[in-house]
Amino acid sequence: MFRRAVELVPMQDGLAEKIRICNETYITRFGVRLRGRMFTFEGWRAVHTNHPAPAKGGIRYAPNVDQSEVEALAALMTYKCALMDLPFGGSKGALKINVADWTDAELERITRRFAQELARQNFLSPAINVPAPDVGTSERTMVWMANEYLRIHPGDINAAACVTGKPVTAGGIEGRVEATGRGVQYAIREFFNSDRDRERTRLPKSLDGCRVIVQGLGNVGYHAAKFLAEDGCRIIAVIERDGVVGKADGLDVEALKAHVDSRGGVKGFGGGDYDPDGAGALERACDILIPAALESVIHSGNAQRIKAQLIVEAANGPVTYAADHILNEMGVVIIPDLFANAGGVTVSYFEWVKNITHMPFGLMQRRQREREQARLIEGLEHALNIEFAPEHKTAFATGGAELDLVRSGLEEKMRATYARMSVLLADNPAVTDFRTAAYVLALTRIKGLYEAIGI
Repeated sequence: MFRRAVELVPMQDGLAEKIRICNETYITRFGVRLRGRMFTFEGWRAVHTNHPAPAKGGIRYAPNVDQSEVEALAALMTYKCALMDLPFGGSKGALKINVADWTDAELERITRRFAQELARQNFLSPAINVPAPDVGTSERTMVWMANEYLRIHPGDINAAACVTGKPVTAGGIEGRVEATGRGVQYAIREFFNSDRDRERTRLPKSLDGCRVIVQGLGNVGYHAAKFLAEDGCRIIAVIERDGVVGKADGLDVEALKAHVDSRGGVKGFGGGDYDPDGAGALERACDILIPAALESVIHSGNAQRIKAQLIVEAANGPVTYAADHILNEMGVVIIPDLFANAGGVTVSYFEWVKNITHMPFGLMQRRQREREQARLIEGLEHALNIEFAPEHKTAFATGGAELDLVRSGLEEKMRATYARMSVLLADNPAVTDFRTAAYVLALTRIKGLYEAIGI
């Protein structure tokens, strides 16, 4: 996918290869004494580029992760940040571990040892390398890492910014948990708001009544399904590791989420029809398909049987290169991962800014805005000789809270980026799909950064 796009971005000889490869990958094998013996764990932190710095990207805990996967995800983070015009390079980390095998107390000790190794090599730092949660990790994982970094560097006033995705009580930001799913919602809204782009499909002008299938009801899939249901979509199927549950007139997303959290899967949910063939459900007829779980779930073996008109990549890399080619030939529109799921890193950027400025968003403006709005309402009432309802006054005069500002900033980033992709797709005959448009925009920005610093 990189090579297809880079042919459309003129650059000096050799620069494309420099951009393609990872700058550095740190491999650590550390020991932790647990259960009366020593266990050795293997972990990685890859930096695809640190232009600009810091490098940004999640840390995943998974039993089957390897170095090539980490490096590929680090590259994707570079392109994602460049596309969204965020001042980050791309990085990714992983620890080879099955989280289910360990208690919470043991995971904390393991995480703190991992953080020590990363910090010692400058792969954990608010100015150099900033991790975030990913598969198998959470807000709690980030707090352990941030606390360990602060213990090692007690004089770093910006220590809280060494990771993002923290709980609000520990320096996080409102709206971070929902951010990736909210970004998926904004991406789909923008597609439907563009008649030119929507007409590439047979989809209606409105989201109301659109049939949606979501694969994965984790944090991203749940929030995407929830927000799209609020927009009027029917979530007709949800796929999980133990199968799929479906309902033609739409599932109750909240009830299903509660069931999955308590039972570990969709089997046994009374609000829909269960089928153990989750993979096969990707091929069911729908308007929008949202893979929000694993990599490579749509591949050359099943791509021709996909019936969705729009695929939105809420997960990283859910469509293989071969499947991407097949789907484009079929006329299926794909909103690519480096845009569709960029809500997480965008709001992580807001959190990082909040941490290094040591000031919540809206602190200096909120009350001033409320007073200005109140005076405006008074002026309107006087000029029009009417009195607005108290609830309308309150709604109009209330200054934006942090969550309101985060959502506003995220929507602006998603809308502005979508507009750039849409224009490029319309104006450049060589750019035939959204993925290529996204890569071309990202590579153009990266090329400019390298040229500006003389590399």
